Amino acid sequence: MTIQDLKNKNLLLFEAISGSRAFGLATENSDTDIRGVYYLPKEDFFGLNYIPQISNETNDLTYYEIGRFVELLQKNNPNILEILASPEDCILYKHPLMDLLKTEDFLSKLCKDTFAGYAVSQIKKAKGLNKKIVNPIDKERKSILDFCFILEGQGSVPLKKWLQEFSVSTGQNGLSQEKCGLINIDHTKGMFALFYDESGTLGYKGVIQNEEANQVSVSSVPKEEKPVAYLFCNLDAYSVYCKDYREYWKWVAERNEERYNVNQTHGQNYDSKNMMHTIRLLQSCEQIFKTGSLTIRVEDRDELLDIKSGNQSYESVMQRAEDLIQSIENHYSTTTLPDSPDLEKTTKILIQIREKLYNHE
Repeated sequence: MTIQDLKNKNLLLFEAISGSRAFGLATENSDTDIRGVYYLPKEDFFGLNYIPQISNETNDLTYYEIGRFVELLQKNNPNILEILASPEDCILYKHPLMDLLKTEDFLSKLCKDTFAGYAVSQIKKAKGLNKKIVNPIDKERKSILDFCFILEGQGSVPLKKWLQEFSVSTGQNGLSQEKCGLINIDHTKGMFALFYDESGTLGYKGVIQNEEANQVSVSSVPKEEKPVAYLFCNLDAYSVYCKDYREYWKWVAERNEERYNVNQTHGQNYDSKNMMHTIRLLQSCEQIFKTGSLTIRVEDRDELLDIKSGNQSYESVMQRAEDLIQSIENHYSTTTLPDSPDLEKTTKILIQIREKLYNHE
């Protein structure tokens, strides 16, 4: 079944312009998103052809079956509550039965998790994005050798640097990590005695056996051999680096280049469009607990568009988010909203709507 089928068969119950145009945040480049509610013919609903949701390929047109719509309302899903709270000038069609569904019957303390909880997850993503932009990771991957250090006096020097300097000081052509042998030092973590076999006849395994190794190698060293140095391998730092490397280059591969380039142009180290909507969500959550109602048309359009344009610093946007989260906590502690929607009452409303629809058929 397609969206056009819904319209041809007069199955629509509700249709409204949503997203930035409903929020009052549309600009000349904004898309027009449409959301709607429908019901299924009796034989499909009672049979095996239940379809909970219908969308077009780009998801800018999405319609929910009335049962699925009420189920998501009962869970305080922000997107669905915003559809029900659509401004009058955005509603394209509304069946009289939809007047039975009232926003105030669904708003509850669950909104703290669904609105603010989601916003906090987006803030964490924004912080991660900030870290990636501010601290790009070279494509050439480091090996565990880059996390090995030689103890020297009261400090340490990187192993690679030490190998070069040691070779210069001894007049040799260069010490090779492949000719090194390591043995564990008892009662320590990451500490090794380092031996060197210039002749290459003792069968040392080297510090690492290949560039992809995720730990250093230990060798069998004759007892009469004397260590030339002591080495520390920072495996914890190497593990963190490997995780950051994977995440960074996965992000590079998957990022939306158009939006990333916009963020690069305005020079702020966050996804400005995403953070605008995150602040808006927090404002909605604050309003719910402050007033017990939901109005989605924003009052501070200029401020939010200023964030979207990247005219505010990362630090100021994060501070705005933290202030809103604190305000939400304060109003949550005094709200008279129920812990969750009245499932029995709202389910009865759904049944009433279905009965009228199917009896009418």
